Amino acid sequence: MIGIQREEKIILTSIFVVFLGFVTALRNGRADHIYRTIVAMIGLSIPLVIPRLFPAPPKKLRPILKPLYNERTMMILSVFIALHVSLVNVPFTHYDLFHRNWRNADIISHFLGGLALWLIVAEIICSLSNARSDVSRRKIVLYSFLVFYALALGWEVAEKLSESSIYFIHESLLNKLRDVIMDTLGAILGLWMVTKKGYPFSPPQE
Repeated sequence: MIGIQREEKIILTSIFVVFLGFVTALRNGRADHIYRTIVAMIGLSIPLVIPRLFPAPPKKLRPILKPLYNERTMMILSVFIALHVSLVNVPFTHYDLFHRNWRNADIISHFLGGLALWLIVAEIICSLSNARSDVSRRKIVLYSFLVFYALALGWEVAEKLSESSIYFIHESLLNKLRDVIMDTLGAILGLWMVTKKGYPFSPPQE
């Protein structure tokens, strides 16, 4: 019998937490959260299913798919998703910490989201650079943060442009700045984890 690794157990736990949110959404009659939790459960199942169905992805796609095949990276992403979904509708309650009861709850999501996003970006860049020995650790860190900020700032711009059509999205520029700061703190934690602990992956040595 094959044992379940720690990371896989945490991913499965995250799926269960999101399932509790799904049950809560059904009880509360929240169609938006029913949709949100279904998408989250499907998304969290992908890193458990795809590597088993396709253990050897096409060579050209391997660098892009590298995080998907790394259960340690996917574990961190799963914790972020499970917590984020739970903040929107706390299981077995009517609390919506994001939009009603504690509007500052997004600082938690931005911190963990920044951590997960940077790790995924950095791992892809590391994988792409493996074929080129002239790409140093410093360059990988630089490129990863450039892509990270392009995505993080792009998200904030997209949110701002959506305010007129989505009623619950309305944030001041100060709030946007705080979000980016929390994203950055999460990314810095990711940098420390990778360079000092070699987790969830190790960058090339100088």
